[in-house]
Parts: sequence; structure tokens; C-alpha cells
Amino acid sequence: MTTNTETSVSIRNLSLNFGAVQVLQEMNLDIKQGEFLVLLGPSGCGKSTLLNCIAGLLDVSGGQIFISGKNVTWEEPKNRGIGMVFQSYALYPQMSVKKNLSFGLRVAGLPRDEIERRVQRASEMLQIEPLLERKPANLSGGQRQRVAIGRALVRDVDVFLFDEPLSNLDAKLRSDLRVEIKRLHQRLENTMIYVTHDQIEAMTLADRIAIMRDGIIQQLDTPHEIYNRPVNLFVAGFIGSPSMNFINGELSGGTVTADGVTMPVEGYGFEPGNEDLKAKVVLGIRPEHVVVGDAAVSQPVSFDTEIEIVEPMGSDTIAWAKLGRQSFTFRADSELDLDTGQKIRLGFDPARASIFDAASGERI
Repeated sequence: MTTNTETSVSIRNLSLNFGAVQVLQEMNLDIKQGEFLVLLGPSGCGKSTLLNCIAGLLDVSGGQIFISGKNVTWEEPKNRGIGMVFQSYALYPQMSVKKNLSFGLRVAGLPRDEIERRVQRASEMLQIEPLLERKPANLSGGQRQRVAIGRALVRDVDVFLFDEPLSNLDAKLRSDLRVEIKRLHQRLENTMIYVTHDQIEAMTLADRIAIMRDGIIQQLDTPHEIYNRPVNLFVAGFIGSPSMNFINGELSGGTVTADGVTMPVEGYGFEPGNEDLKAKVVLGIRPEHVVVGDAAVSQPVSFDTEIEIVEPMGSDTIAWAKLGRQSFTFRADSELDLDTGQKIRLGFDPARASIFDAASGERI
């Protein structure tokens, strides 16, 4: 059996158990040729486990894995046509950068001139040419991670796997290397599968994001779609910082009522069959979709409240207040003067909201 050649990696009914614990559950996933897919989720959700199954570092309990149309379920990692970048760099401390880059190629018996060509190409791409004679102990964290990426690049494979490669770096280095990885993907056009728990990495790098929880993919879509139309409460709460506001209320007759505030949902994109639903719901509003001050009056929903906490963030300000008795967060321009205890008017458009069934947590 083979898969469509336009599909780079295909996972069919994949399961993995550690004893009685089911880590991955009947998973199906197709990754397109040249796609940048990010596996995102909290610790313990199974994202690194899935990556290790694709790499061949773990034996699966059931299902099949195809890479470039070939069934590699039981192939050794070296025979899968993949390059992997680990969180811990995994460099040989006694070897120079150049020898670290070329070690796998020398073991594989490639000709010397081919090894030189690949090492030169990777070092130029990653701008580590001046570092080739240094040893890992004499490199910064960012430089070590570049070398680790370079060691995967020299393998000249179709699929690259990244297992939280930036998590050991400080914020500035993470930001810089994120841009480098994005540039690298645009230049190489290879398939890349990237594991992270950092939603900023996921949103900025991915063509598509697979959000995982308890070994199950909750939503697989573009960053834009996941941000604007999360399929359930878990996805809605996981994406966004600060997190989406969740207001408990009741949906009836095209309005949501919560703590005496009536919110018309005209223009909201209901899932088919839910247009006339009456149910207890959770209304989700992102803090950045809240309008502050005099302009709030023009919104379909507006209310007066009192600021409880203010967090200046430099480029903007995050503040906490209440809608009725329920906590309500909003983001405002940093030029707006906000103080604890200040009375303020807030407004929003429920058409931009997400409405979830309170019992199931699914989007309505």
C-alpha cells in the first residue's frame, strides 16, 4: 500500500500504549509535501510521543506510518528519510562543529567531496561558517541549536522533525531562531513537523496546527482558523494570551443572557442546525476584541464596570474587570491611562465571539 505522492507523511489509525496507559488513540493525520505542521498542546498530551513514532524512536502498538508514500512503520530511524532536531542539542562535545555536522555522513560512507559540499551548504544557510572549528563548549545556546539544525540539514532528506528545539533558549534567542527556521523552510520547501507547547511559536511558524489533548487531535487547521473559530472550549482557552474570556449564560431566541446582560448574536456563524438552539452556553470573547471607553457605546453589547487589576505590557495594557459577577479581561492601547478602581465602559460584538455548549464544550 502507498499513499498519494503529494502527501509527505501519512499516519493511519496510529495507537501507542505504555502498558495499560493509552497515549495515542487511533490517530489519522496527513501532512502535505512541503508543509510546516506544528504539533501543539500541554505537557503530556502526546505530541512528542507522536513525533518519536514518526521518527522510529518508539514502536507503535497499532496502525501505520507512511513517509513519501513508503510504509516505514517498522523501519529503522536511519532508513526513514528524516532529519531530527532535539531539544537538548545532542552534540558531541569532543568534536568541532564541522565534525559534528559531518559525523553521520562519514559513518554512512559518503564521499569526502559530497560531505564537504553538504557541510558548506548547511553552514552558509545557518550562518555558522565562522564557528566550524570551534567545539560546543565554546558556543552560545543559540549557536549550539543552529549546529543541531545543521546536523539535520546535511542529511539532505525530505522530512525534518523538530522536538521543542527552542525551549532551552532565552526569549530573545527564541524569537531570532524562530525567524531563521521560518526562512529555512521557505528556502528549502521541505516538510517540517515541529513540536512545541509555545503557542507563539505555533502561530508564527505553522501552515497548519494540530492541537492535541490526551493523545487526540482536537483541531487541525490554519492558525487563523484556530484563533477565530476554535472547535471547543479546550482549544479556545489554550490559544491566546491572555486567555479568551468565558461568560456563562443562556442562549435563546438569538440572544445570550448572562448576569442580566443581554447580548444579541446577530451575524454569528452558527454551526449548521444550531441556529434556533436553546441551551446553557459559554460565550467566548478574546480580550483584544473588546472596545474600551467612549467607542464602546457603538458596539452591539456595552456595559459599565470597574477595573480590578492593570498590567502594563509596554506596547499595550491588559486589565481585569467584571461582566456581572464574572471575570472579564481586556486589552487596551498603552497610551490609554488605566488605573485600579477606575470606572470604565467596555463593549464588544458577539458576532466575533465563539459560543460553546456548556455541557459538551463544543462550538455551537
